[in-house]
Amino acid sequence: MAALVERFGLRVFPQFSHGAQLFETAQGDVIRDRGFASMQGAFRVHGGMGALVYALAAELPEESVLTGRSVRLVSDASELQFADGASLSFDRIVMALPSRVAGDLHYVPHLPPDTTAALQSIPTWMAGHAKLVALYESPFWRDDGLSGDASSQRGPLVEIHDASSDGSAALFGFLGVSAAARAGQRDAVISAALAQLARLFGPRGEAPQAVFYTDWAEETETAVSADHAPLTHHPAYGRPAALQEALSDRLYFASTELAPEMGGFLEGALAAADEAADWVMRSLSV
Repeated sequence: MAALVERFGLRVFPQFSHGAQLFETAQGDVIRDRGFASMQGAFRVHGGMGALVYALAAELPEESVLTGRSVRLVSDASELQFADGASLSFDRIVMALPSRVAGDLHYVPHLPPDTTAALQSIPTWMAGHAKLVALYESPFWRDDGLSGDASSQRGPLVEIHDASSDGSAALFGFLGVSAAARAGQRDAVISAALAQLARLFGPRGEAPQAVFYTDWAEETETAVSADHAPLTHHPAYGRPAALQEALSDRLYFASTELAPEMGGFLEGALAAADEAADWVMRSLSV
């Protein structure tokens, strides 16, 4: 990731981590300097990960990038059929999406049962999670000697960090409420999270200028129902035996969860992309 950021000349800045951390007990008591979620030493990319995606996309011919089309069927490992009824044919297809989502697509002919089972057995990292960002006029918590880092046994946010960047002040947190419990409860979740930010950082925490909330469990291109069950640990990712060999010289599955290293992370996505690119070049040279 560092090499890619350097290649595109993207600007990075240190994650803010100066000051005290907070810990919230299950009863709602707030303890100063007893947090365990510091990201000291980490760097953030100016413009977020979107800046990296746009930089990568800018290297592709504009006419070769098609967005806003949902694939519903893969036919003979060379044709993609879209939800709107349109279709396109390709020399090679790389399924660079979560394995479970790929396993839920329709294939003609059908995938071998062990291949489908392998794809559907691989949990997508963070797919069942949700994230909230609260945007403020200023990073007021720093005036109180706080880093913005907090962890909580009460919630609904279980891990909180300073998300400020140039010209903006923000806190972000991950939800500790299960996907099933928060389904259809967006307003209630946001309200409870803002009340928690007030408990932790004072009254101003409950009055942000804007709130952004994303629940990946509700995104069908990210998560399937099996991903709604929370993971208790980071899985030992890698390519299972049923996916070791490409099904044909036209179709290949690639996702960060199938990467040879750092599965589930951004670094794993790059490793999986390298593997997929190698496969494409080898298959085209045969």
